[in-house]
Amino acid sequence: MTFIYMSVMYEVLCVQIHFVLLISRQGKVRLTKWYSTYSQKERTKVIRELSGVILTRGPKLCNFVEWRGLKVVYKRYASLYFCMCIDPDGNELEILEIIHHYVEVLDRYFGSVCELDLIYNFHKAYYILDEILISGELQEPGKRTIVRAVAAQDSLVETVKEQTASISTIITQATK
Repeated sequence: MTFIYMSVMYEVLCVQIHFVLLISRQGKVRLTKWYSTYSQKERTKVIRELSGVILTRGPKLCNFVEWRGLKVVYKRYASLYFCMCIDPDGNELEILEIIHHYVEVLDRYFGSVCELDLIYNFHKAYYILDEILISGELQEPGKRTIVRAVAAQDSLVETVKEQTASISTIITQATK
């Protein structure tokens, strides 16, 4: 009986996400992450179709859209739509929680995140997303753990920059 309960719990917690899109109100794509295989042509078509569907929906309508036999869950925060595509039998409320979790981590990291933060620091937005999701499944639910991992990554990048600068200085002095 315990084994059956654990396997049911595992199924509930492991919703497969096919892709993540962040789209501005103007329809510009700010971030994409694909966990299922799509050709470049298909990706372009998906983005165009979903942008048209999501951006034209009224604010009072629900945040779930059935699309091509899949389900798209989206949530608007300020000027961005955060969209995730899941299987039709996936849990929409869990995906809304994952979207909200991602936004909260972005807020903690950037301090009230805005669209410009994501435009100019897209690599950090991707890194945070990669800390939260692996292969389209939730990896880390702890906000502090994620922010610590990103801070450690930032520290590592700064150390490498310093080392590169010092090596460049040594090379410049040696070639004079």
